[in-house]
Amino acid sequence: MQRGTNGSLRLAAALVLLAAGTSSVGCTKETTPTTGTTTPTTPTTPTSTTYNELWIPPTITGTTFNLTLGKSSKQFRSGAATNTYGYNGANFWGPTLIMNKGDSVQMNVVNNLSDSTTTHWHGFHIAPQMDGGPHQMIAPGATWSPAFVVRNNAATYWYHPHLHEKTYEQLTMGAGGLIIIRDPAEAALSLPRTYGSDDIPLVFSSRRFLTSNQFSKNIAVDVYGDYMLTNGTLQAQVTLPKQNVRIRMLNAEIERALNIGFSDNRTFSVITNDGGLLDAPVPVTRVLLLPGERVEIVANLSGDAVGTSLDLKAYNAGQSFGFPGGEGSPVTPTGNAGPAFGSLLNNTTFNLLHINVGAATPTAVASIPATLANNRYWTTADVTNSRTISITGGQAGGAFQFDNKVFSHTVINQTVKLNAVEKWTITNNNIFGHSIHLHDVQFKIISRSSGAVAPYESGWKDTFYIPLGASVVVIAKFEDFASTANAYMFHCHFSNHEDEGLMGQFLVVP
Repeated sequence: MQRGTNGSLRLAAALVLLAAGTSSVGCTKETTPTTGTTTPTTPTTPTSTTYNELWIPPTITGTTFNLTLGKSSKQFRSGAATNTYGYNGANFWGPTLIMNKGDSVQMNVVNNLSDSTTTHWHGFHIAPQMDGGPHQMIAPGATWSPAFVVRNNAATYWYHPHLHEKTYEQLTMGAGGLIIIRDPAEAALSLPRTYGSDDIPLVFSSRRFLTSNQFSKNIAVDVYGDYMLTNGTLQAQVTLPKQNVRIRMLNAEIERALNIGFSDNRTFSVITNDGGLLDAPVPVTRVLLLPGERVEIVANLSGDAVGTSLDLKAYNAGQSFGFPGGEGSPVTPTGNAGPAFGSLLNNTTFNLLHINVGAATPTAVASIPATLANNRYWTTADVTNSRTISITGGQAGGAFQFDNKVFSHTVINQTVKLNAVEKWTITNNNIFGHSIHLHDVQFKIISRSSGAVAPYESGWKDTFYIPLGASVVVIAKFEDFASTANAYMFHCHFSNHEDEGLMGQFLVVP
């Protein structure tokens, strides 16, 4: 792997924009040379109005969950099938695991790849040795069997590989899956929850194809795909009933942020963040979702005529520099990827899902509650310790780092006392935006130097966006699990940045 290629190209792109006197990514004429040969592709702008039916992942329920990660293939385009990874025989992605808060669950993960892997339970509050980070490696042919009590609130979580320097590759190939946790408080509310009908999961991830129809996996430049896959489906469509529908959304992109809204600009309600219900629904027309983040929304289709349609879109055009996915056009006369980090989707507004309106179901939810939860969030008055962590590096060929330290398995970057309520201030440099994820805890975002904390991100979070040149302050309590040997991770959730070293370890100690 070539470390730091990403950071140096970001800096070069920034200098080009500054020299051009513009703050808009869409105006760049950046022609920075990449390291090595740019991967040949066949990027052609989709013009067909033919849609493919959205794949809804099957579910597994109960208290024992068996997952087998293996090689597969999928016919995305005419010609050769694309090599992929999937869990439990799926040809991309894996089943949705449905768990209940308070249950003791047994997980059995079989690795049928030729490479080692891990499986991280993203967002879960569990002991570090069960977390599935880089330390809990599963060798080819081996089975990993962690067991734990589900302590998280009802919300949408996910599982994915987390092997250092392999996360980018294994995610690109399609390894991952959703987890839905249910609890009595959420179950008592009048909300849509018929999975696959009025309660649907959406996983967003784009890919670039080689001329052989294989996924391009050049970590130096291929961090943005040219074609959006929604639940692994190209140009996806779904029929939703003429009523309130719940949509669980995960940004599973390598690096691209998604500014999500509907094609008619309708208002919809955000009801959960990463770690549970908000106190009340938050009406929005756009919700910004970074890699690793999840939201659940409720959209009201009751006023739409049966047979009509609308689109769920990413309004990514015209973002300021540093927005992940705002870099320039990739198209060149030779059919190669163009400027570093370019993509057919970059700095454009594009479809995520085509929605056809069908008949209402007999169990339609007429309205959603005005009050959803009564969360008790940590405040500065609760804080027992504060720390500041800086995102550094990214210049002159160097990797992005935390506090000038590239990730090392042998270095503990932070040590936290059990039951401490800590305030973490993350400060970003001026190279690029990032998506930051903390393992173990759900936290509260209490301030952003770049402006007010958005009401739609006012709940429990485990991942957040930090723009370039900004600071974000979060508060969390580190409770229940302590170890002097087993660490948790904090890292950028751009898997290319993570693999290149923008990751650290923290111990929670007695």
